Amino acid sequence: MLDLPHAKDADAGELPAAFDLRKEAEAAGITETLGQLDQELIGLKPVKSRVRQIASLLLIERIRQRAGLVSAPPTLHMSFTGNPGTGKTTVALRMAKILHGLGFVRRGQVISVTRDDLVGQYIGHTAPKTKEILKKAMGGVLFIDEAYYLHRPDNERDYGQEAIEILLQVMENQREDLVVILAGYGERMTSFFASNPGFRSRIAHHIEFPDYSEAELLVIAELMLRERGYKFDASAREAFARYIALRRTQPFFSNARSIRNAVDRIRLRQADRLVSDLDRMLDIADLETIDSADVLASRVFSGGLIAGGGPAGSTD
Repeated sequence: MLDLPHAKDADAGELPAAFDLRKEAEAAGITETLGQLDQELIGLKPVKSRVRQIASLLLIERIRQRAGLVSAPPTLHMSFTGNPGTGKTTVALRMAKILHGLGFVRRGQVISVTRDDLVGQYIGHTAPKTKEILKKAMGGVLFIDEAYYLHRPDNERDYGQEAIEILLQVMENQREDLVVILAGYGERMTSFFASNPGFRSRIAHHIEFPDYSEAELLVIAELMLRERGYKFDASAREAFARYIALRRTQPFFSNARSIRNAVDRIRLRQADRLVSDLDRMLDIADLETIDSADVLASRVFSGGLIAGGGPAGSTD
């Protein structure tokens, strides 16, 4: 339910004659949250633009209510579609902060779940599991990743439909106290909505998350290294640009997630290279610099990457 703590002017006891949009946005934390989103996520211009539009709509809706104008609570359930590692969870967290700052949810929390958290293994198990998750998420945002796995029409003994029916009922009847975000691959989500039209009719905002470009992935890698106190030298930067071009063609590529894994392995190789000569004196430059050897040792360059990855699911 929309919280209206400033419905009247504190001194005059009346509604303000005008509203300062900048102050309203800053007071609700929108300016700060959108700035954080810009800093946290490289690229994704269509996504950021849509988030700004939604934030603007909610800000104006809040002001309209304070001004005493006719207002209808907006439908806030959303669908995030895109490949892994494109920032869907991060955007969900920032969206929850915006919703909370404007008073459209009581709490700024995000409860992230998958099918296993909602669907039971036997008769009578699904409803309690789903209701417990909903109870935990109430007042905030429920983020359901890979939501299409809730629906398995080829399995007659599957209990996912029971969870779907409970979710649909809550999304309709308690939409002012819970925002549900469904997430997953674009094509699978399209099929899921076709099989479950009740979900599509309850979702107002469908946001598509594009894959990162090679240039954006390189910037992401450099930011990740900087956050960890490292940097590429010129040859390593060039080598990693080549790595990205090759890795994107390999199985199980997950955008920024795969880049993070690659950065972690590069750090391992850099450490191994430095420790290989225990008689060596190290300076700050040695400790913080990634050179081309640390990058080029990846199996991606040797053609050794195969479907399924290496040890522990490694695909580097």
